[in-house]
Amino acid sequence: MNALMQSNALLISKLLEHAARHHPDVEIVSHVNAQQCERTNWRQVAQRAARLASALQARGIQPGARVATLAWNTHRHLELYYAVSGIGAVLHTVNPRLFPDQIGYIVNHAADDLLFFDLGFAPLLAQVAPHLKSVKAFVALCSRAELPALDLPGPLLSYEGLVAEAEPLAQWPELDENTASSLCYTSGTTGNPKGVLYSHRSTVLHSWAACAADGLQLRAHDSVLLAVPMFHVNAWGIPYASAMCGAKLVLPGPDLGGERLFTLMRDERCTFSLGVPTVWLGFFQHAEKLDAATRAELCLERVVVGGSAAPRAVIEKFEHLFGAYVIQAWGMTETSPLATICNLLPRHEGIPLEERFDVQVRQGRAIFGVEIAVFDAEGRRLPDGSHTPGELKVRGPWVVSAYYGQEPGASLDADGWFDTGDVALIDKDGYVQITDRSKDVIKSGGEWISSIDLENLAVGHPKVKEAAVIGAYHSKWQERPLLIVVPNEGAQLTSEEILGFMQDRVARWWMPDDVVFVDELPHTATGKLQKTRLREQFRGHRLPTDVPGG
Repeated sequence: MNALMQSNALLISKLLEHAARHHPDVEIVSHVNAQQCERTNWRQVAQRAARLASALQARGIQPGARVATLAWNTHRHLELYYAVSGIGAVLHTVNPRLFPDQIGYIVNHAADDLLFFDLGFAPLLAQVAPHLKSVKAFVALCSRAELPALDLPGPLLSYEGLVAEAEPLAQWPELDENTASSLCYTSGTTGNPKGVLYSHRSTVLHSWAACAADGLQLRAHDSVLLAVPMFHVNAWGIPYASAMCGAKLVLPGPDLGGERLFTLMRDERCTFSLGVPTVWLGFFQHAEKLDAATRAELCLERVVVGGSAAPRAVIEKFEHLFGAYVIQAWGMTETSPLATICNLLPRHEGIPLEERFDVQVRQGRAIFGVEIAVFDAEGRRLPDGSHTPGELKVRGPWVVSAYYGQEPGASLDADGWFDTGDVALIDKDGYVQITDRSKDVIKSGGEWISSIDLENLAVGHPKVKEAAVIGAYHSKWQERPLLIVVPNEGAQLTSEEILGFMQDRVARWWMPDDVVFVDELPHTATGKLQKTRLREQFRGHRLPTDVPGG
């Protein structure tokens, strides 16, 4: 027997219509550059997106066509999020931090028809444009008067000119909710990036998870500083979820420096923010120079840290400096990205702060819609509460089934699980703790050592800015941990000092066998430590403990 309920498609355009109708005057604050701040609202975003959608159709953009962006977090990029997907086309956010040949590869692989770009990326575009095979026109995110002088293999158009000339779309088309809406490519450290193709349905469902009380708790009360780029997994879904609940969005543009983020948080009364750990390390470098009265000017309540594991020191500093609660979230491009979120359970109410931090450093519990499980090397599912780490797998309605260009289901096992490539534990309460990427785990004498745990511990030292741990060759133990440290600016730090700090906080056999100090660490385009480059750099490193005959 079928139910007698209405069956309306879950569409991205309906998120924007809702925000424009029920939260029309809620601000969208957009910093196009250091000199230009545009203040708009959800009503105006909806109006301009409808004009842009009409302009795209006039340029021949049909349902299924791919439209690329090389852009920071601005109101124009937000309008593109809705205009492109709203007409059934596919928004392809390109990460400008990738190498030019990678950018060329993914634009060609996606077969993008149009490419929109911020003016700051004009030199990059000039470099890659001659190699782009499918792009028919280029659109600068500016007015006609600001159009740069570029020699491109196609027409150069002005974004504001397109919007001004077009009549607004009379009505958003009714699409099948499984229509593709956006395309993001992974920024893996090896091999070519792979495309993950989201749907309207997966995006709307993911937005509900972000707004849920046991999700990211996003709500109309919030003023959101979006410090995660809009080219990084659709800014973790926040541009969509903010429309769903009517939150204020503060879009910082290209400058994510610590002083700039602090100023925006203060001036825009931000209650909520999101970013990767490296962004917050820079934020604290500025914040710790300020007096308590100045820090108290912030009204920050919650901070989401994702992209890589949040060091305990980051969680502690947000709490002690601002009284802000850190929500650690785990996911990946292939999971839209939210898969687990670290919220507290009722039994954690009133526990001592240090014990609460012990919970917050975990990656969280699965949110409704996502199943997670850990499997051993033989493919057997391990029970929650097992102390044996294993391969973490996921499945759910906003989890990838195949990469762009593959047949549906090509990336799943026989039971529909997607292998994340992470090694993890799941405790008896369902909290996931990522211990490593499968390719980064250190195997010493047949036992696993978590590089993530050691890195987070090292970053807890007050003189350490950033740290990485890799496995270095050892003739007896196969591998032993090598700790690579970036000290704080001007800090004098010795290996004996940091090892002494760590020795009572970790099992003795986990202790690094050596410490190397460097000026900086290599990162991927999304801010994650690039372990492959470190392993190559220190391939011939001789550990002082590897004594012949020892």
